[in-house]
Amino acid sequence: MIKNWLKIAFINYRKNWLSTIINILGLSVGLCVFLLIFIHWQDEKSYEQWIPNKENIYLVETKNASFGFMLTSSYPQLSVSTEKFSEIESFAVNNTWNDYKIRLMFGNNSVFTSNARVSDNFFEFFPFEKIAGDFKNAVNGDGKIAISEETAKTLFGDDYKNCIGKELKLDDSQNKSYFVTAVYKLPVTNTAFRPGFVMKHPNFLKENDQDKQWMNYSYVGYYKIKPGTDIHNLERKLSDLLWENEKIAMKQWGETIDEKNKSQVFLTPMGKMKLDAKSEGVEKGDKKSIMILLSLSVLILLLSGINLINLKTAQASQRAKEVGVRKVIGSTKLKLVLQFLLETFMICFVAYIVAFAMVELLLPSYNKFLGKDIKLNNASLFIYTGLLLVIFSLISGLIPALYLSNFKPINTLKGNFARSKNGVWLRNSILTLQLIISSFFIICSLIIHSQVKYMMNKDLGFKGDQVVRIQFKKTDWQNDYNSKKYLRLKNEVSKITGVEDITSSVFKIGDGLMNASSVKNAADTTKNINSVGVGGVDYNFFKFYKMKFVAGRDLDLKHASDTISGTIANETFVKKMGWNPQQALGKEVLPGWEQKNRKYKILGVVKDFYITGVDKPVDPILMFNYDRNWVKNNMGNLQIKISGNDINGTLERIKEFWMTKAEPGYPYDFEFIDKQFAKTYQKFQKQQTLFTTLNIVVLVIALLGLFALSSLLIEQKLKDVAIKKTLGADEKTIVWDLTKRFLLICVIAVFISIPFGYYAMNEWLKDFAYRIDMPVWPYVLSLFLLLILTFVVVSFKAYRATKINLVKYLKYE
Repeated sequence: MIKNWLKIAFINYRKNWLSTIINILGLSVGLCVFLLIFIHWQDEKSYEQWIPNKENIYLVETKNASFGFMLTSSYPQLSVSTEKFSEIESFAVNNTWNDYKIRLMFGNNSVFTSNARVSDNFFEFFPFEKIAGDFKNAVNGDGKIAISEETAKTLFGDDYKNCIGKELKLDDSQNKSYFVTAVYKLPVTNTAFRPGFVMKHPNFLKENDQDKQWMNYSYVGYYKIKPGTDIHNLERKLSDLLWENEKIAMKQWGETIDEKNKSQVFLTPMGKMKLDAKSEGVEKGDKKSIMILLSLSVLILLLSGINLINLKTAQASQRAKEVGVRKVIGSTKLKLVLQFLLETFMICFVAYIVAFAMVELLLPSYNKFLGKDIKLNNASLFIYTGLLLVIFSLISGLIPALYLSNFKPINTLKGNFARSKNGVWLRNSILTLQLIISSFFIICSLIIHSQVKYMMNKDLGFKGDQVVRIQFKKTDWQNDYNSKKYLRLKNEVSKITGVEDITSSVFKIGDGLMNASSVKNAADTTKNINSVGVGGVDYNFFKFYKMKFVAGRDLDLKHASDTISGTIANETFVKKMGWNPQQALGKEVLPGWEQKNRKYKILGVVKDFYITGVDKPVDPILMFNYDRNWVKNNMGNLQIKISGNDINGTLERIKEFWMTKAEPGYPYDFEFIDKQFAKTYQKFQKQQTLFTTLNIVVLVIALLGLFALSSLLIEQKLKDVAIKKTLGADEKTIVWDLTKRFLLICVIAVFISIPFGYYAMNEWLKDFAYRIDMPVWPYVLSLFLLLILTFVVVSFKAYRATKINLVKYLKYE
């Protein structure tokens, strides 16, 4: 019986070779897109799965009115909560900054690597595989250091396992010695924790006043929580404790207490923090984008299934007599359903194999696009997709199988089934759904393109072309902080041929503000802004970036008061204070980063400029000369304007100076300011690229399906075409008669898709502080584009139908 079913299947595949190829191609592309996004999702979910007891370890995050969601917590928040609530067994601190690297030295060998500043019990929470030494007391005191296997190999060579007790030097201003206590191996699986060495956080080496403050958010904390704990209830208790202590601190500092915006604590499971962290997280992934893309890939898969269903039902007239005869000779409905399901499964299985081949070919480019190294070596992926294949085959095959098996022998043997109203209604409904999905993708793709274009064309408020930024690798905390180092390097680099000007700032354009604090109106201390950016800049900063003043003047070294209390405000700060730019001039404010109520006088108001990205609102900021108060220790970079005549030559000369005189032994790297700022667009540019790609895939699948479907349906009407031509109908009339039904379905589909597209895009645009108004033209263009494509695809086959041999189709009449 199976052998007979296979023979029938291959006969029908050969007979309908075009629709078979289109089915396989459409399903392969749909499955390929789904698999690529699915493996990306699985890769993001796999982070920190190496940690034992990860389901009971939680990342501690905080939210308050001034800073929003924060990755960091205060020390009292972590320690007092552990003592107060029995649900919390212990806490650990793990300040791992993968981008901040330090030089570690042993003799003539050195390594430039990332590090973690942690609490004593770090290895209890993060049990890396031990290579040598003892984890128990590895980082419980000053002068102790644990290093990774890679770091140990670089410093000690093949004898790295015997490095316990060896003395290392840390290349910082203190030039301290550290003794190796342990060597650990970093996980081979996905993890955000890859420190080259681990040491006790310097704040924990001695008691300090800052760590007694509830609002000193300095530590990335983790709780180990007892199994079975009600996490939501614990979050509520932690939030209440934090808020009560923050109110005490705010009263002492004279800040306004807003009971409507209470501070909150959130707990995110270690194994889920990559995607589910509330704040920016530890190397947080973009869960929302992945879920959107995954949903869209399911729609594409659905579209491929619709093609299969539609083409199978369109072929019904060709199989009707076969079904009728088989029923007459005793075949049951169940056998017919199983036969048709087998045929569908065979197509899906071939498409499944082709899809994996396509994934293997596309994976290198996909990895480069995502900045990942995903591999097809996860057995669960094949299990999940195998189940998907079976379920998809069952769903997409069951509808045409039931449809075909329900044919009545008396009707099918008369040859009238092709004109059945039920058959026409089913095909039209499925075709409408297919075009709704296509229209939805077109609308969304056009709106996303418009929003990204709007962001990229927005006035940034500064000119950053031909400006490179070089970050200091080695800090100089003891030699009057970094300000003297900055001045020395500025003086030396300015002598290099091709360097036009140099400036610096404590914040980084493209990376956002480094520090923020509250600021009060000195004349009325009830008026304040809780989160104002601390903007230490060089004196030429505004001229360097060609920023425009809307009122007042720049800082002037000739006026001593400018260097002591003068400040420049941006437009956002002035608006939040309730002033216009002219009113702000001469006003005095009390910044929270100054002590003894020192007043700052506003000298000028500069036009708003973007620091973080144009998708986020401009932060209020006060800017002042860098060589004032504690800000001088944050001058950690040079921003260099390069002449356009010899950019590459100038960069080479700067590199030679930097590697030989400025910071020898350290890796040299730089970034163009405009390119660095462009990285703030990358997330949305990638969304635009992915959505455009998916849109093309959707249109290709839909149009291929439409072409195959129209071919089958028009072939069923060739006798009608022959009769019309015999009666004198011209080609235009015949083509219009054959295509108008498809065009009507297209119009209906677009109108149905409009509310879905509007809702989806309105939700997507909510993430942007600066967004376009919802445009009308994408909806109109979607209609015209689909009408044109539908007409072109269907009319091509319709026109060919007008060239038929009339004798062939009329000789039996």
